[in-house]
Amino acid sequence: MDKRNFVSPFGQRPWMVNSGAAAPAGQTKGLKGIVAGGITGGIEICITFPTEYVKTQLQLDEKGGNKRYNGIADCVKKTVKERGFFGLYRGLSVLLYGSIPKSAARFGAFEYFRGNMVDSRGQLSNCGKLLCGLGAGICEAILAVTPMETIKVKFINDQRSANPQYKGFAHGVRTIVKNEGISGIYKGLTPTILKQGSNQAIRFFVVESLKDLYMGDDRSKPVPKPIVGLFGAIAGAASVFGNTPLDVVKTRMQGLEASKYKNTVDCAVQIWKKEGPFAFYKGTVPRLGRVCLDVGITFMIYDSFMDFFNTIWK
Repeated sequence: MDKRNFVSPFGQRPWMVNSGAAAPAGQTKGLKGIVAGGITGGIEICITFPTEYVKTQLQLDEKGGNKRYNGIADCVKKTVKERGFFGLYRGLSVLLYGSIPKSAARFGAFEYFRGNMVDSRGQLSNCGKLLCGLGAGICEAILAVTPMETIKVKFINDQRSANPQYKGFAHGVRTIVKNEGISGIYKGLTPTILKQGSNQAIRFFVVESLKDLYMGDDRSKPVPKPIVGLFGAIAGAASVFGNTPLDVVKTRMQGLEASKYKNTVDCAVQIWKKEGPFAFYKGTVPRLGRVCLDVGITFMIYDSFMDFFNTIWK
């Protein structure tokens, strides 16, 4: 493929119009993407993590005598009262540690698949957008998201117990691996693959389609960063409504009480029988807020950092 005709999902880059794409330059661009993605992920997580924490707590909350929270505000109020403001950041370190490989796997895989599926004009078909996003989601689920999310959910779930057993990230990981083996941090792999695959398929499809619509026939037309952020937020909202049920099942399968479920299907069946269909949309509102911010910020900041690195990092 002629790289001069290649169009990134993040807009036109200065290096895309340069001739002579040597292999070392390609490696440098990949490294820039990893660094930019890691920084972006860290910033995004610090901004939006409290909404992720609340969402997870509400999804873990069951009906009956074990129910602890009466909605978003009650969850925030009780958490701050019991553990202070930074109690809303329980499990943050896990996501920070996983942000670089997660971003590298996602964007690297998407760019790789995209590079092999674009047409002669450097454009993806609608089917291609979905498949590239799906492939990116599957890669990040296997390489980074599943262990990261499993540890995060176990940390948050541990805080709900009367006597928390994890004393920190390292201690928590050692305890999980000691008690459950390496598979202990790969709980819920199937629902995570389904979730991340559908997430990225929806998000990249929406963002790519909106960018195509904005640029029209002028493929060199730059997309302003605030517009990129808006497109990302719209894509995030679409993915929330599309796969929250998968997210609820994934969270239950990764919690400390996951042993009561035989598998992913059994977990979904038990939730349906015991709690009804609306249980599959627990935590939708806090997740909607987090994901819209998450995806909007990620696309916008990543784009900005890549432009910055291309200026100072030749």
